[in-house]
Amino acid sequence: MEYTKIKPYKELEPFIHFYWELKGSNELGRQCERVFPDGCVGLIMNVGDSCVTDNGSVSMEFGKTYVVGAMTSYKDSFIESETHLLGVCFKPAAFANFYKYEPQKVLINDTIEFEKSNSFELDKVLLNPIDYFNRLYSDKIVNKTNLLQGVLNDINSTHGQIGISALSKRNFTTVRQLERSFKKHIGLSPKEYSNIIRFQRALSIIKNSDENKSLSDIAFECGYYDHAHLSNEIKRNTGMAPSQI
Repeated sequence: MEYTKIKPYKELEPFIHFYWELKGSNELGRQCERVFPDGCVGLIMNVGDSCVTDNGSVSMEFGKTYVVGAMTSYKDSFIESETHLLGVCFKPAAFANFYKYEPQKVLINDTIEFEKSNSFELDKVLLNPIDYFNRLYSDKIVNKTNLLQGVLNDINSTHGQIGISALSKRNFTTVRQLERSFKKHIGLSPKEYSNIIRFQRALSIIKNSDENKSLSDIAFECGYYDHAHLSNEIKRNTGMAPSQI
């Protein structure tokens, strides 16, 4: 399996994390690709054989575009030798800057076929996907800034360890209004998003930690009650124990 990330044009960096391409392998045959929650929404076009995703419940067909909602747990896709997927990973709350769509909360944990009017143009994707994506989204920008960027910055800078009440006060809004904005533009509640950022921080430390850093130390650093709390969160988000990461 070959997976590649490509940066977007600089003017698109506030809204798009990266474009990506995934190809199956003839030598290895069918493989399982597991993705963990990151708070992001994405679009995928299948330009290869049918690909089964959402833990086996959805089949993505050739030439169709799919929107993938933010996740609250891990998701498995099954990559065959002739699988070929191209996608866009949007930054949190940035999807609405390019598309008028249902509130993001309706997409949570789902992969849904995108309406034809907004789907990628297959011939242009096959010709030069990255150039096509850059031109498409450069022309689609509605606002020059992300409406929730200040709130997201506060969550990210504290690694998800800021209380929702403090977060709302810092951004001169109410908890209820913050909840509505997050459900509309991200799909998750502020607390759910903060928990994902905290989990991602712990995951990064576990993957890059030296052998002397205990799970209890990592749990304390990331704001979990204890190592058992952290272990449960890791298992819920990845389907694996910390020792398997």
